[in-house]
Amino acid sequence: MSAAEADPGGGAPRHQQRERALSLLYEAELKGEDPLRVLDGLAVAPDAYVRTLLEGVVATRATADSRIAAAAVGWPLDRMAVIDLLVLRLAVSELIDAAGPPTAVVIDEAVELAKTYSTDDSGSFVNGVLSTIAAQVRPL
Repeated sequence: MSAAEADPGGGAPRHQQRERALSLLYEAELKGEDPLRVLDGLAVAPDAYVRTLLEGVVATRATADSRIAAAAVGWPLDRMAVIDLLVLRLAVSELIDAAGPPTAVVIDEAVELAKTYSTDDSGSFVNGVLSTIAAQVRPL
């Protein structure tokens, strides 16, 4: 794990925090609730970075959905696997944040989440969509 991906506050590694954020996004999606409301309803608050990630997803959702829809040619948002869409929203929020993790880290983490929690084809799908978006948001 790179120094950029270690939690400076001494909490769980960033990968585990992204997994937690994804699970909360999924719970919120299933319940039809705001992710921050789900977060605030937890008996034990997760690491601060989880809140940061969820706040980023909530703040950038419209922009993220627009970018995802444009990059995922032939795949309307309502036809995407829910986990794939949530992973993409999470990653796009990190890409939009100029102070966020390096592009390669964001894409690698998103691909790993998609491979772990979604379909066999999700990793390559997420990689393709994020590579397109990254080229627009963080051009070399």
